[in-house]
Amino acid sequence: MLTVKILGSGCANCKKLEAVAREAASQAGLEADFIKVTDMQAIMAYDLLSTPGLVLNERLVSSGRIPTVAEVQGWLAGA
Repeated sequence: MLTVKILGSGCANCKKLEAVAREAASQAGLEADFIKVTDMQAIMAYDLLSTPGLVLNERLVSSGRIPTVAEVQGWLAGA
């Protein structure tokens, strides 16, 4: 199963990123495990410069912005 992590404090952008990621996974017909990571120590382990961050199967694919559903679908396909 695909593991999707949303890195951030739980701000509005983090929630928006999670919504985009869920939408992309559902449109692609993929089952994914969504995990919110709010602990700063854990977030820093991903070498993240700014939140929100998106991690697919332990690989940081996006940080500091909200990607489009299409972008996330592309990353999901490659994950």
